[in-house]
This record gives sequence, C-alpha cells and structure tokens, in this order.
Amino acid sequence: MASTSDIRKGLCIKYNHDIYKIIEFLHVKPGKGPAFVRTKLKSVTSGKVIDNTFSAGHKIDDVRVETHKFQFLYNEGETYHFMHTEDYSQIALQKDALDAPDLMKEGEIVTVIINTEDNAPLSVEMPQSVILEVTHTEPGVKGNTATNATKPATVETGARVNVPLFINEGDKIKIETEKGTYQERVKE
Repeated sequence: MASTSDIRKGLCIKYNHDIYKIIEFLHVKPGKGPAFVRTKLKSVTSGKVIDNTFSAGHKIDDVRVETHKFQFLYNEGETYHFMHTEDYSQIALQKDALDAPDLMKEGEIVTVIINTEDNAPLSVEMPQSVILEVTHTEPGVKGNTATNATKPATVETGARVNVPLFINEGDKIKIETEKGTYQERVKE
C-alpha cells in the first residue's frame, strides 16, 4: 500500500476494480482546508482517461510493475506487434494501450510496463522525442513571417503536426511525443 505522497507520473494503481496509470498529478495545499492530490488517470484496459481527487494521506493500492525494452515491428489495424529486445519474444497490444501510436514508426524502441503478478503488458511508453520525416506539407507563403506562423505537415507515420513555415517535404523533424508538437529540424 502506498499513500498520496508516493504519487508520481507513470505509477500504476488499482482503482475502481481496474488498473490505471497516472498521467498527470498536482499536489494542492489550499489556504483553508486539508491538502489533496488532483490526478488524471488512464485505464490500461480501455484507454479511458478520468480525473480523480485523492485527499492527502489517502491509501492507494499500487501495482508492482517491471519495464522492458521492446521494438515496434508492425501494426494490423488496431493491433500493434512488439518484439522483446533481449529474448526476441513477441507480444501484441491494442491501440488504446499506447501513448502516441500515430508517432511510432517500425523499428522504434519503446518501454513496455508489465504487471509482475500475471506478466500482462499494461502500457507502452514512447521515448521523450522521435525523429520523423515530413512526407507532405504546403510551401510556406513568402512574407507571412511577422509572427510565429505554422503550417500543418504530415510525417511518415501519417500523423499531422504543426511546423514552422521553413520546413519542407523530405526534412527530418524532432517531435515531442507527450504533446505531439514540433521541437526542431534535424540535420543529417
């Protein structure tokens, strides 16, 4: 058993007869009244995100987990296939267990969180950022640079990202996986 002081991003807990992963949290100490922790929880079975508030000192039932490195192989519709990088065993996960499936290209190394009680994979964590090639974007309009103007671009995985006007097709860009936002252009 853990308490609210142990809450951190990525912690898996049992709550309402399901296993949830904490994706956001905020400790709040109001001037009047008791402290509490506001959390955003993602179900590892359904992918549904809920908001919940725990009072300070509340006991939470944490799940013991292990993390392993897996390589993304391919996807068939909603099913994504991964291979363990050490023993080459393969697993298949549903799309809603993934954090950012539209930013994952074949060969990407990800971290899979596995429940130690039944060895069931709970969720997949992407690296902090990924480098993808722009496959389609409109050319920037000259003279439209008075502000931080952006334009939509499609990357090799099919995801759409807003990029600065100077990005062209064929450029490789670094994308932050948590927010799905452009970070910088990558030179070869």
